[in-house]
Amino acid sequence: MSLDLSLYDKVLENRIRLQIMSILMANDSYDFNSLKELLEVTDGNLASNLKSLEKEEYINVTKSFVDRKPNTRYSKTEKGAKAFENHLAALENLIKQQYK
Repeated sequence: MSLDLSLYDKVLENRIRLQIMSILMANDSYDFNSLKELLEVTDGNLASNLKSLEKEEYINVTKSFVDRKPNTRYSKTEKGAKAFENHLAALENLIKQQYK
């Protein structure tokens, strides 16, 4: 039995990056502090994972000020959404193969 993992995305095998993309797939955008609180991760851990997604062009970063405080928001790109959907399809295929 041959397993097709061509849609599997190594970038999204990381739990935090997969969770970030899941949140962004369900929401138009999300800010840094809300992501940090929801995922219960440190600033550094979140920042490094967001940087990896940004490097792959899976997310857009928008910086602004809200009540004189810096606010960084993240949203998925079309490329990121497609990568996420492909990765989920690969995981579903893997599960289906295991339970045939």
